[in-house]
Amino acid sequence: MTDDHKLEIPRISFAADVSDEVQNVDKCIFVYQAQLEQGDIQRAYNYLLRYVMHLKTQLSDSLSARFSFGNVSPGYMDFTYFPFFDEYLRERKLRFGIVLNHRALRFELWLMGQNATVQKAYWNKLKKSSWNAGRTEMPRYSILEAVLLEAPNFKQADLVTTQVKEEALRVSEAITDAIRAIDGQDKPC
Repeated sequence: MTDDHKLEIPRISFAADVSDEVQNVDKCIFVYQAQLEQGDIQRAYNYLLRYVMHLKTQLSDSLSARFSFGNVSPGYMDFTYFPFFDEYLRERKLRFGIVLNHRALRFELWLMGQNATVQKAYWNKLKKSSWNAGRTEMPRYSILEAVLLEAPNFKQADLVTTQVKEEALRVSEAITDAIRAIDGQDKPC
């Protein structure tokens, strides 16, 4: 089989791939179903989603003069986040995301680009920054990632909200300052 440019397209055996996947996923589905029957995962996930929605509302209410906020994206039990940005970031096709990392159970601040081209351009500009220390490759979904709060204590949800807000403001200002310094040397993407 060839495409419009007369390049050979390899045939992929979907049936074989699905068969292997089904065999491997059966055990996972059994464990998944057993966990769902206990009910703890649904209760925890529901609480975490509601908390992130609450956090977004609190930040949006108190910071709407400085930032625009996007909708909460629930993710796939991996990352739940909501974006925020100011006019300076929007002009550069950038935004921040406050992210609940489910696996690490912590809050992070991500700098994200509107598309892969913007992300790669700003990764190249910021890859040697302190936020990317030790990284040799661009993160999968962002340009850089910073931890805002490790091991949040949801029994003190108001304190968690305050800590995330204060740290997000501090870190986002530092990152924006770094971008402004870079922009003093380069043109926006």
